Amino acid sequence: MGHLEEQNKSVVQRFGEAQTNRRLDLFDDLVAPDFVRHCQATPWVQIRSREDFKKFLQDDWAAVPDGRVSSRFLVAEGEYVAVYCTYAGTHTGQWGPIPPSEKRFELDISGVFRMADGKISEFWVTWDNLAVLTQLGHWPPAPDVPNPRGVTVGP
Repeated sequence: MGHLEEQNKSVVQRFGEAQTNRRLDLFDDLVAPDFVRHCQATPWVQIRSREDFKKFLQDDWAAVPDGRVSSRFLVAEGEYVAVYCTYAGTHTGQWGPIPPSEKRFELDISGVFRMADGKISEFWVTWDNLAVLTQLGHWPPAPDVPNPRGVTVGP
């Protein structure tokens, strides 16, 4: 692995540490001002700047105050760094459209960062929404929950 890849991995590692340690002040050195986040799992969330991302993190931290991201591994090639990590915590606040559950969860997350000029400029991230919704007790839906589309759940 080359010097560039090692530098890029270091930035991504510091990014994860800053996120886990709730250090928004460090993001100015790690994330480009025009940062973009792509995520199929949360289509209602549009992040098109570093400031958007900081607000997103603050909302996440309010919903999961004890949340911790633990990297399992990082792989770097050129301007890209891929990550596989686990996000674990207790869901105590409103989390996007998901009401508080007071339950603990552990969620595997995969992502790819694109680096530019030594900073994270773009991030593609994905996870299994059903896995986390199941852990939080929101899936399968309760039998008395309205089912406007007529989807059959269960046997």
